[in-house]
Amino acid sequence: MIVKTQAENIFDTKAKHIVFAINSEGYNDSGFAGVVAKKYWSELLYFGNNEIGSVYSKTVGDKTFHAIVCHSLKKGWQNQKEVIRECFDKIPANGELISTVAIGTGLIGQMSGADFRQILCGMYESKQNIILHADLSLSTIKDIYNEEIGFSKKKSDDLKN
Repeated sequence: MIVKTQAENIFDTKAKHIVFAINSEGYNDSGFAGVVAKKYWSELLYFGNNEIGSVYSKTVGDKTFHAIVCHSLKKGWQNQKEVIRECFDKIPANGELISTVAIGTGLIGQMSGADFRQILCGMYESKQNIILHADLSLSTIKDIYNEEIGFSKKKSDDLKN
């Protein structure tokens, strides 16, 4: 569940865990993944053939970085809400706060079809305590979640009729 939002630099977070997206092909030399790879985790730059839903972790100092494989450069973003929720729930945070960037909102995410509203819903449904580093209020996130769930329910009801 998203428990807090803040627009500050994620590298300055008090949370011990930082989560970000990587692609299944393993080309992580750009976007936020590229920043983490170049600064903290060089093996991540070309870290190929990963299964969607996988989570990789590396501790550097007092932070643990968690790379979640949630999209493909070739196939795009599929089952975004479910994949994001499942990836976050696999992180062994033991109730500690997890900071994350606004996954899917960067250039790579936009070019490959990320739906940030669905990604937010996945974070919102996670059992983890998430700090989202984005300029959004919790009430806005709740509104988006309720709109998306309402839309999904209506779509499901329409298919039944």
